Amino acid sequence: MTRGERVIAFIEAYGKVPEGAHVGKPIVLADFQKKFILEIYDNPAGTRRAYLGIARKNGKSALIAGILLAHICGPEAVQNSQIVSGAMSREQAALIFKLAAKMIRLNPALEKVTRIVPSGKMIVGLARNVEYKALAAEGSTAHGLSPVLAILDEVGQIRGPTSEFVDAITTSQGAHASPLLIAISTQAPTDSDLFSIWLDDAATSKDPRIVSHLYTAPTECDLLDPEGWKAANPALDLFRSLDDLKELAEQAKRMPSQESTFRNLILNQRVEARAPFVSRSVWESCSGEPSALTRGMPVYFGLDLSAVGDLTALVGVSPVNGVYQVFPTFWLPSEGLVDRSKRDRVPYDLWAKGGFIKTTPGASIEYEFIAAHLRELFNTCDVKAVAFDRYNMRFLKPWLEKMGFNLEELERFKDFGQGYVSMSPALRELESALLNQKLRHGNNPVLTMCAQNATIQQDAAENRKFVKAKSSGRIDGMVALAMAVSVAVSEQNDDDVAFTDALFNPIGASL
Repeated sequence: MTRGERVIAFIEAYGKVPEGAHVGKPIVLADFQKKFILEIYDNPAGTRRAYLGIARKNGKSALIAGILLAHICGPEAVQNSQIVSGAMSREQAALIFKLAAKMIRLNPALEKVTRIVPSGKMIVGLARNVEYKALAAEGSTAHGLSPVLAILDEVGQIRGPTSEFVDAITTSQGAHASPLLIAISTQAPTDSDLFSIWLDDAATSKDPRIVSHLYTAPTECDLLDPEGWKAANPALDLFRSLDDLKELAEQAKRMPSQESTFRNLILNQRVEARAPFVSRSVWESCSGEPSALTRGMPVYFGLDLSAVGDLTALVGVSPVNGVYQVFPTFWLPSEGLVDRSKRDRVPYDLWAKGGFIKTTPGASIEYEFIAAHLRELFNTCDVKAVAFDRYNMRFLKPWLEKMGFNLEELERFKDFGQGYVSMSPALRELESALLNQKLRHGNNPVLTMCAQNATIQQDAAENRKFVKAKSSGRIDGMVALAMAVSVAVSEQNDDDVAFTDALFNPIGASL
């Protein structure tokens, strides 16, 4: 047998269902589980990392426990080696340990060759002195260990692109010639989260040493579509209850507040477990590349000036054949950029290297650079209007004057309120452009992050506005985009009215 076949044979020969309706019965691996195991252990290039993205209740924890035992006391046991499993919470970390311990206690043959240490969440493989330990991010760390195998459970719960806990585990494997990292989880909510970055890297890099299996429903999938259920739940009707899934889907259909949670956990889609201003599917439907920003092009801008150390956003829109071409620019201080990335759990530093964020010297936003950028835009484009949030505008205006903005140019800067009166019509215009695919944003990662974070508040009259305090991250880019679209509609309507007045009331004509 191959390595993979030996692991499968070991799990099915010695593994018992640890809990549930079939507790104590021999484990019978599903085809998708066997495929995952075979590709890990029979990879000609040698597997360094393996990812399994799958919906809840599809037997992932039992699969982890089976693979774990194969390394503790089975065909993959390595003399005097260390193994760790990691999870973000103590409860999740304890779950893997408990499942493996239950499987051992259900089989006398496994009990003879292992020792369970409940107080330390540790299992020792006696034949080859293999030591396994369960770790939690909020408790123990992986410092001082050197695991040949590391298993991460529910890594999709990690918000942002980095985790000190995960870094400690992955870097501790460097002493081994062929270390293996296995991550099994539901999808993370956003593209900028760690597990999403790993899955996307596996898809784009085509690294033969990475095995990546992702089971997810199509983005446009209806909540009651059985084909979407099957795509995300390969264990459906095996050990994933069809009746239970159907009930959850019907509940989510009746209760819109449950839709995001259902899509993330049951359809395994990258969806925030809350209701954003714009859904992922609608945002992606407008992801076409915008036209190039050319000399003389008419552009309308929205400017959201930040506090001294936060994200500043300038977003321009230009109507081309009835479709708004979107041109975003973002600024952050260069000093402390890495720390800010860790704090907000967003890869600002990588985006800055990729040219998606401009940095200004020092620890605070230098408005001189924003004014210089605006001066260049006014020199090259036909800037019709710049809608701005009055917050901090008093600090930018002196720099605009120093950059040579004359009175006529300064009059194109339009004060735009952030309350219901101004924002509700702006959100309506932006929503209309998005739903009718009259907008092309090119999937700018910073603007996409802002779109995923943006939430709204509604008053008794159903007027709406963005709420930064209730959003899980930066939304400055969406605020600027809403202002830009709104001022573009307003200015174009004013131009149409002026043209109509001139047509029917020429100079000198009487009423």
